[in-house]
Amino acid sequence: MQRLSGKNIDVTIGDMRVRVAKATLDITDNTAVASDGGVPNGHVDGDVSASGELELDIANFKLIKEAAKSAGSYRGLKPFDLLFYGKTADGEEDKVEAFGCKLKLSSVLDVDSKGGEKLLRKVSYDVTSPNFVRIGGVPYLRKDETERLL
Repeated sequence: MQRLSGKNIDVTIGDMRVRVAKATLDITDNTAVASDGGVPNGHVDGDVSASGELELDIANFKLIKEAAKSAGSYRGLKPFDLLFYGKTADGEEDKVEAFGCKLKLSSVLDVDSKGGEKLLRKVSYDVTSPNFVRIGGVPYLRKDETERLL
């Protein structure tokens, strides 16, 4: 049986399909234990945030550069939805969606004169939409947490 690997994952940034060398998406959920008199007694919901990073070779970074050129600047880029999707010939699949991702350049240049590696650019992003993140089609946040925002 074929298993999913990083080689199986396609990334879509808005309407652009790009090949990434590496991608991350991290969720911070500040849910905490509630206590009464120092004794755990349930939990309280905390704030959430999500962010990540994309490493792109120069050919794929060019797609973002062209979008930035159309927007007038890199900071002028509107937030994109990111889709990470993979499927094997055996039908195993994975889908992670992050909504309203505001892109930020983070590592514009990292060269080594020894060579031997592709030149990569890092683009970080923050998730800014109340749609937040869906994993396998299941939202991370409860409906009651976003009902007045959507």
